[in-house]
Amino acid sequence: MKYLLPVLLFIVLSTNSVFAQKKVADPTINGLRLKWEVIENNYTNKEKALAELTLITKQGFSLPASGWKLYFNSDEPVVPASPADNVSVTHVNGGLYCLSTEKDFGGVKVNDSLKIALVADSWLINVSDAPRGFYLVWDKTPAQAYAVNEPVLIPSTQTKQLMRTPADKVLASTPELLFEQNKIIRDIPADSLVKIFPTPDSYQATAAKFKLDATISIVADPQFRSEAALFRSELAKLLIQNGAIKNAAKQIKLVNKPMTPEAYELQVTNDAVTIAASSGAGIFYGIQSLKTLLPAQAWHRPQKSIMINGVNVTDKPRFAYRAVMIDVARNFQPKKEILKLLDVMALYKLNTLHFHLTDDEGWRLEIPALPELTAVGAKRAYAVDESKNLQPALGSGPFTSNTSGSGYYTKADFIAILRYANQRHITVIPEIESPGHARAAIVAMNARYQYYIGQNQKEKAAEYLLHDLRDSSIYSSVQDYNDNVIDVSLPSTYKFIETVTTEIEKMYTEANAPLKSIHYGGDEVPAGVWEKSPAYLKLKSTDTTIKNTDNLWSYYYTKVYNITQAHHLYLTAWEEVGSEKVIQNNVRQSVINPALADKNIHLEVWNNVLGWGSEDLAYKLANRGYKVILSPVTNTYFDMAVNKAFDEPGYYWGSYADLDRPFSFIPYDYFKNTVKGRLGETLNPAIVFATKERPTPQGISNIVGLQGALWAETLQSPERMEYMLLPRLTALAERAWAKNPEWATETDTLKSKSIYNEAWSQFVNVLGKQELPRLTYYAGGFNYRIPLAGAIVKDGQVIVNTQLPGLAIRYTTDGSIPTAKSKLYNNGIQAKGTVKIALFDDSGRSGRFSTVYP
Repeated sequence: MKYLLPVLLFIVLSTNSVFAQKKVADPTINGLRLKWEVIENNYTNKEKALAELTLITKQGFSLPASGWKLYFNSDEPVVPASPADNVSVTHVNGGLYCLSTEKDFGGVKVNDSLKIALVADSWLINVSDAPRGFYLVWDKTPAQAYAVNEPVLIPSTQTKQLMRTPADKVLASTPELLFEQNKIIRDIPADSLVKIFPTPDSYQATAAKFKLDATISIVADPQFRSEAALFRSELAKLLIQNGAIKNAAKQIKLVNKPMTPEAYELQVTNDAVTIAASSGAGIFYGIQSLKTLLPAQAWHRPQKSIMINGVNVTDKPRFAYRAVMIDVARNFQPKKEILKLLDVMALYKLNTLHFHLTDDEGWRLEIPALPELTAVGAKRAYAVDESKNLQPALGSGPFTSNTSGSGYYTKADFIAILRYANQRHITVIPEIESPGHARAAIVAMNARYQYYIGQNQKEKAAEYLLHDLRDSSIYSSVQDYNDNVIDVSLPSTYKFIETVTTEIEKMYTEANAPLKSIHYGGDEVPAGVWEKSPAYLKLKSTDTTIKNTDNLWSYYYTKVYNITQAHHLYLTAWEEVGSEKVIQNNVRQSVINPALADKNIHLEVWNNVLGWGSEDLAYKLANRGYKVILSPVTNTYFDMAVNKAFDEPGYYWGSYADLDRPFSFIPYDYFKNTVKGRLGETLNPAIVFATKERPTPQGISNIVGLQGALWAETLQSPERMEYMLLPRLTALAERAWAKNPEWATETDTLKSKSIYNEAWSQFVNVLGKQELPRLTYYAGGFNYRIPLAGAIVKDGQVIVNTQLPGLAIRYTTDGSIPTAKSKLYNNGIQAKGTVKIALFDDSGRSGRFSTVYP
């Protein structure tokens, strides 16, 4: 790589979170259209799919026989299915591919089209599987790219398009299937629902009514002044102000009372609201419960007064660690959206933000000592090399102006986020992904190296180098990168870790926010790394503990652990950090690593994929002394698609995960109600999991909490982030806060199912009638997912139900798409032809529509 960017420019760029790049208009490019269609899955009886990309020429545009390349991103490796198409698809790196012509390619004439058959290396089920981020590069102007409109996606409707294999038992979502799933849900009158969410330990409704208006005063014990100040500012937005809030006989009292950390008591009478706790966090959670007593309309527009129903509540959390992981590295989210996320986390008493700031596709945090990290590593765009930015990824296209691909948090942004979180009793744990998933850092430090080499400063150039330039090791990561792993044999690697740790620590200090831990990755390092690294071979010759590259794992994390300890932090990492590769009976296996156990290392455990063999990994690690955060892909990965439908976004490699998946999760025995496999096959837990390890009493004490994870490969806007996160986040909050439900411990299967069905009904009624109406307006309003209606035809009538009672059901009978003015469903639809049905929230926003043909 030739690196010409001066350090001054690094510093200038590092103060901007959104980058601009000049677009050169091509008057012909608007004439190129694309179409994408999945032909079939299980292609040639393998875990592959056949698809068709169609190039369509319009408006006087044509594609010549040669002289051009069409680049695009694909999550799955693709190759041409037929040599007769005379095209080739070259893998560039990661998910970037290049389609070019072969010798006998005939071109595409004006107003013509060409279908190209492509084979994908795995299944293609929904919209998130489609290639994206297309751009054209002419050979005669190789430095310039031209964005091409995204393909028109032809929906998959046939069995061969939606079935992964002949054994796939996960049915495609239909109105009839949804109706059957919703049948167990009882419509519960709103007045009989618990008005506080998540469900408190003890809740008693009373006949009292407290009138909240601008005359109410908030009286707080001295240690609760900051909580009182924040609550006053929130109330000021809800109430019409008739002059300054003045002292009155009616008060909201925040009082100190001995009790466990984060616990609180809340009493609402005719004359006062009293919240008692022993800590600021407890008082804050009492305030959040009081807020959920307020009607949803309170956040729609200011009110003269708000009536609050009387309650007596005592409450405390089940788990001390209640977390959300948000990935902003793959696709960036602006600071404003992170503040909204903190708002909704705080409302539902989630207290930890795991901030995934770096990965292969982006470095999103300004590190003042290393400005190259954001000057190069925070931008994605087409270029002839990566001296100034990373390659396009995940559909970000050829220009840095794409704000999901390019962007970062300045030091000031990050400090503001930390202060905002701290004010809401949320701890932020930053993640610096290493040693794998580190391509953004590696490329940025390579750029730094090239600059200083150009300045004839060899020692300074190598100061933070993250890979050995002479390393010829061959590997491929899960996301198909061949250069994304830090070389842990290099001393410069540890200077980098130390510098980043120190710089992050400074920002927390300036924000006056607690820094308890830094997450240093540990996820998905592929086989083959480091084997031909001169740095590794040198280390091996001098360190007798290093026998092979497998030993480097413990070597690296021992050093990283020591760095965090020196900064008075504990280490957080992914589950792999608690394991090591060993040879047993001539077979290379992964076993629990005892060397790092019992050191307060917190491991986030995601891999319980059914059939992969690690279903009990979380329990094994906890039993052997690691602190475990349960973040199972089957239940709390919010980037998983809700169900199987072409237009339902998200991944599904681990599971499909509707709202019931996080709600039904049993932290200490998730085998108990696991009755369906990854492909929807029926399982008998008593048989399938008979040999799996359960948590011991020590293991249970080491399970510190739950985490929902939202990876960002498919999140190209704040709206999509909110759609994937909500309302599933509410189910996570319920499981993390509320006490262990009766259905989770009941040994009689039929009785447990009956109790669960009632609890599920209560939960979805609370969501549909209280919390989703609130989230329609809270913090500016959230684009939560509105489900599709369930519907069947019975006795000539269309009968409709919903997963979330309380949402309005509207329909049309003329084939048009329902709007907020369409007819309201009451008790059956008498119609012939085409009936379309959609659910609507209080603002008139709808979800997708269901279609029934009576």
